[in-house]
Amino acid sequence: MNRIWITGYRNYELGIFKNDDAKVKIIKQIIKRKILEYVEDGLEWVISGGNLGVEQWASEVVCDLKNNYEDQMIKNAIILPFEDFGNAWKENNKENLFKLLNEADFHLSLSQDGYKSPIQFKNYQKFMLKHTDKALLIYDSEHLGKSQYDLNKIIEYNKQNPSYDYEIIDFYELQELANEIQYKEY
Repeated sequence: MNRIWITGYRNYELGIFKNDDAKVKIIKQIIKRKILEYVEDGLEWVISGGNLGVEQWASEVVCDLKNNYEDQMIKNAIILPFEDFGNAWKENNKENLFKLLNEADFHLSLSQDGYKSPIQFKNYQKFMLKHTDKALLIYDSEHLGKSQYDLNKIIEYNKQNPSYDYEIIDFYELQELANEIQYKEY
């Protein structure tokens, strides 16, 4: 496995509105653990979108790993579905996306146009599936969110391409990590 697609909940779907929220620390920690585990299996590229939440946190984790673990040859790519992705966001969110794009080893907007139709998101999903070997989702089927569309497409793709693997981190696994961190801190 050389390339992984990391996606999941948007920050607001988890009730997270500030980057210093304790939940962000837990999510980033589990992403970091998984990436380091996958590096042992040959992971070279973490590929995500620019959505607020899990996708941006994954990019931040990769940047941190590159800065703190120089022996890790991991690279980060951010793929956007269309050119003006994020333009309707608050200024601080736009700035964070711009910062992440500048720090990425590679970034691309699949459509050079602005948003035109939902087909751009479907094209994005097809691109991500075609250009990755595995997907990692932070998602819990008991708590629906926008990434359910990605999960459905991944499952459909996996049925046609059994070698394409995916892993889901649910709320139970996140809670276990939170308990572990809390135990270590006390």
